[in-house]
Amino acid sequence: MGISADRKKTLEAVIQAQGYTDYKWIDPQKIITAQWVRMKCMFGCNGYGRCAACPPNTPPLEACERFFSEYADAVLLHFTGTMAQPEERHTWSSKINARLVKLERDIFLAGYERAFLLFMDSCCFCKDCTGTRETCQEPSMARPSPEGMCMDVYATVRQFGYSINVRTAYDQQMDRYAFLMVQ
Repeated sequence: MGISADRKKTLEAVIQAQGYTDYKWIDPQKIITAQWVRMKCMFGCNGYGRCAACPPNTPPLEACERFFSEYADAVLLHFTGTMAQPEERHTWSSKINARLVKLERDIFLAGYERAFLLFMDSCCFCKDCTGTRETCQEPSMARPSPEGMCMDVYATVRQFGYSINVRTAYDQQMDRYAFLMVQ
């Protein structure tokens, strides 16, 4: 059973008070997870094994699937950005992720103790990540990305009417998505 319409309106007021307008309520049971996503992390991302909030420091596929099954509601937040240089992405992401942690906390304080955020990009808070959860310099702020939780973001967001495409040049607009799990 999901959150009532009245409670959603209350949470939407919190979301909108922080300036978020491009979002949708979604059914977490429709989140698509896949092993290929983890394989792309392992064999395609230079952050693999170097970030405390990324694989292999995140749960295996089966645990990620179970995690999503424990929620009845989620908020899908959409962000767009265009970067002139590749390194600008991390600064942009870090600012958004910091605001998202505040949103998660405000939802928690509104009585949703299970509120949990999945960043719209990798953690990016520390210039030099320690690489482990045990030595993380920002443990209260670090969160995994949807991909770090084995989510097929492309298939998931498309089914909710959002567009997402592979960029072929750094100056093309990025569509990024964060997920706020709420129960």
